[in-house]
Amino acid sequence: MKNQVSKVIVLDTLESSALAIVTVAVVSLLVVLFRRRKKHRYSDNREPDWSIPVLDAQSDGSSFFHSWHPSVKVGTLCASCFLIVSLNTLTWSLAAVGICILAVLLARTPWERLSRRLVAISGFLAMLVVLLPFTSAVRPEDTVFLIFGMENWPFHQRGLIVALTIVCKAVSVVLLMEPMLATAPFSRTLQGFSGLGLPRKLLSMIALCHRYLFVFREEILYMQRAMRVRGFVPRTNLATMRIMGNCFGMLFIRSFERTERIYEAMLSRGYRGSFPAGPEPPKTVYDFIKAAICLVIALLLLSVDRIMPSPLL
Repeated sequence: MKNQVSKVIVLDTLESSALAIVTVAVVSLLVVLFRRRKKHRYSDNREPDWSIPVLDAQSDGSSFFHSWHPSVKVGTLCASCFLIVSLNTLTWSLAAVGICILAVLLARTPWERLSRRLVAISGFLAMLVVLLPFTSAVRPEDTVFLIFGMENWPFHQRGLIVALTIVCKAVSVVLLMEPMLATAPFSRTLQGFSGLGLPRKLLSMIALCHRYLFVFREEILYMQRAMRVRGFVPRTNLATMRIMGNCFGMLFIRSFERTERIYEAMLSRGYRGSFPAGPEPPKTVYDFIKAAICLVIALLLLSVDRIMPSPLL
């Protein structure tokens, strides 16, 4: 190993102990925050769940993104996301995060909604940060840390930087989804995707899924309240698993029956595979100026990422 890398740093017992203490402290803090968040979430059964966000809750606002034509906005921000995930260095990925935070500020959307979405992907991103430094391939120019007691698991600096780069790009995409989805009614956003050439049947399926996720969520909340009234307390045992299995089975059955009734009602009202779309607002020169500004910023990030050397990677 030492012949394959340019620099090997051996951490002694004191340094390893300090690193372990810092790691345990950070993990403990995250666990405490998660438990407090979970306790607060379950204190009120009517609180919206972060896993089923109300996408267009802020669609009646006024900002740089609210007045943007949906087709141009969706196409521009999707292209910007593809350009951001093409970045290779941590420096410019951090710059992309800063620019996306500025976009959220311009959209004037609540940070609480956004923080819930970031929490939803935090587990996967934390796993990358933990695993990649110990599992990345060794290159001749790498710096490797040998931690006392873990000599068989060398810590690769390049693996940590790659993991942080992935985290920054993922956070940037999540940040851009907020101004794209939350600054217009969901029907207009789907209309924007339709203007880009997506099939109408696919968009109808997305609209139905978005609408009836909330219906099924109300159904399962109703069943959970009924179980609590009857004295059910979830535990980590076979009885709890059996009761929850029966609960989900009943949910699927009732959902299937409701789906059949809804589909028959839609057919009786003239549904033929797609929903009627309202008039699309006209595109203006300001819409394309906004698109040019966003694309120039994203292309500039990608260009400097490829041309200018970065001290971080």
